[in-house]
Amino acid sequence: MRERAARLAPLGKRVCLIGPECTGKTTLAERLADHFGVTWVAEFAREYAQQVGRLLTADDTEPIARGQMALENAARQLTTGNLLILDTDLISTVVYATHYYSTCPEWIETEARARKSDLYLLTDVDVPWTIDDVRDSAAPRETLHRLFATTLATFGADFVAIRGDRETQFAAAVAAIASIGKGGQAFDS
Repeated sequence: MRERAARLAPLGKRVCLIGPECTGKTTLAERLADHFGVTWVAEFAREYAQQVGRLLTADDTEPIARGQMALENAARQLTTGNLLILDTDLISTVVYATHYYSTCPEWIETEARARKSDLYLLTDVDVPWTIDDVRDSAAPRETLHRLFATTLATFGADFVAIRGDRETQFAAAVAAIASIGKGGQAFDS
């Protein structure tokens, strides 16, 4: 299981990269973690899909949610800094379960609300889609992007749209993360 512990104080800020597949979330999470001197929590669903080696079904929703929570919990136990970067969280599980299976277990939605990050960076579909062994297809990306935005709004989550090429995404993400420190400690870039 691929996992990186992030340095996070008990009351530190959590920033989650979220959005459809192949929009640069993992690359951006790694780069932001390096930039801010923290590490990041990987997306469990990707590892899970690679392990099972088949198309995912509604029965996979709960194991994916539990795995994502375990990664986040482990990172929180090992943290000492004030920022945690998440390469997705349970809101993604809610979105994908709703999109692909028309339902999501209620406990996952409840946990997603309780574990909501301080800031979401919603990556746009304006970057090229590339195929790999666990990606579905480019076709639903715009629909999924709208569903992510709607779900974040429904959950009352603070989010910033991240668009453009990798450099533009990175600059916008750094600025957004720096802004969440306004009420307390700022995150230096």
